[in-house]
Amino acid sequence: MIVGRVPIGATSGPARDRSADHGRAPAPGDAWHDVRVIAAAGSWVRGRPRAVDAAVAVVVLAYTLPIQGAYVPAGLPAGTGVLVSVGLCAPWVVRRSFPLGVFGAVVAVFLVQFAIGMGPVPADVMLFLALYAVAVHRRRAVSVGAAAVLAACALLASARWGDGRVSELLTAAVSVVTVWMWGSMIGIRRAHVATLRERAAALERERDQRDRAAVEAERARIAREIHDIVSHSLSVVVVLARGASASVRTDPDRAVEALAAVEGTGRSALTEMRRMLGVLRDGEPGSPPPGTEAPQPGVAQLAQLVGDARTSGTPVMLTVDGTPGNLPAGTDLAVYRIVQEALTNARRHAGPDLTRVDVHVRIDDDTVRVDVVDDGRGPVDGPAGGHGLAGMRERVATHGGTLHTGAGPGGGFTVSATLPVGEDT
Repeated sequence: MIVGRVPIGATSGPARDRSADHGRAPAPGDAWHDVRVIAAAGSWVRGRPRAVDAAVAVVVLAYTLPIQGAYVPAGLPAGTGVLVSVGLCAPWVVRRSFPLGVFGAVVAVFLVQFAIGMGPVPADVMLFLALYAVAVHRRRAVSVGAAAVLAACALLASARWGDGRVSELLTAAVSVVTVWMWGSMIGIRRAHVATLRERAAALERERDQRDRAAVEAERARIAREIHDIVSHSLSVVVVLARGASASVRTDPDRAVEALAAVEGTGRSALTEMRRMLGVLRDGEPGSPPPGTEAPQPGVAQLAQLVGDARTSGTPVMLTVDGTPGNLPAGTDLAVYRIVQEALTNARRHAGPDLTRVDVHVRIDDDTVRVDVVDDGRGPVDGPAGGHGLAGMRERVATHGGTLHTGAGPGGGFTVSATLPVGEDT
C-alpha cells in the first residue's frame, strides 16, 4: 500500500494551484486519502479483536492445510494432519479471554503431534503466539512457567526433527525469550495504561465530590446570609409597624417617622438581597462585572445596625475595642452577622422585660470576641433552637471558632463567640 506520495523539491512543470484543492474530497492515491484509509482500518481492527484473532487463525490454517499431508507418517488415518492443524489454530480465537487455557490446549496438541511422529508444520507457530498471549494477559510468574514449557517443547522438536546442532538450540531459546519479552512488555504497558486510566477516573470522581461539597457549602452559606437578612429586617419592620400603629392617632409625627424607618429597613434588605442574588447570577449575560457589587457589611457597619435597632425601640449599647480594618473579609462579615442575629433574637424572644442590650466586640491580634447580652426574660427551657442559632453555630464553625449561648447569670440571654483572625481561604 502506498502511504503517501508527496513530491519534494520539484522544480519543473507548471506551478500547481493548491487553492483549487481546498474543499476537494481526497482521491485514491492522495496522501490524506491513504492516511484516512489506514486510520479507518486501524479503528476497525481495534473495535473487533475477536474477528482479528479469528482471521489470524484462518490465515495460518489456510497456509498449513495444503501441505500438512506431507508431514503425516504413513499408516495414520486420513485427516490426522487436518485435525492436528485445526487443533493448533482453532484455540487462538479465544486467546484474549482464556490465554492460559489456549496455551495449554496448543501444547497438548503439539505433544500429540510429537507422539504420533508427525513432522513440524507451519501451524506450530501458534505455540509461540500462545506464549505471547500468556505473557500479555497473565502475571510474570505464570508467563515464565509457560516460557519454560515452550522451551522444553522446542528442545523436543529439535532433538527429534533437527540435527542437534548448538545453533538450532540457541535459535529456539532466543525465539522463546524474544516472544516472552515482547508479550511481557506489551502486558506491562497495558497494565500501566489501565492504572493511569483508573487513577484519572479516581481523580475525576474526587474532583466531582469536591465540586459537590463546594456547591453544598455555598448553598448553606447563601441560605445563612438570606436568613440573617430577611429575619433581621422583618423583625425590625414588625416592631416599627407595631409602634406606628399604636401612635398613628396620638403621635402622628412619630408614626410617620416609624413608617419612614420601615421604608429604609425594607430598602436596605432589598439592597442586600440583590447583592446575594448577584452572587448567584455572577457570570450570566448582563450581570455586573466582578468587584462592582456593594461591599460586604462588617464591623464598620455595626454602628448603623445598632442605630436601626435603636430606631425600632431596642435599647442597644455598642462597644468596639481594636482596629476593624485588620480583620479578613470573611471574619469581618461573620462578626456582623453574629451581632445581627443576636439582636434579632433579643427582639423576638426577650419579651417586654427587655431594657438593655450590650454588644461588645474586642479585636486582638489573633482572635476577635463578640459578646451580646440582653436583660430580657431569657429562655425558659434553655436556648432557643431555631434556625438563627443553628446558622450562627455553622458560621462560627466554618471559621474555626467557638460559640456559647444560654441564660446569663442574672437572667436574660448571652451570645459569646470567639473567632480566630487569619487569612481568608
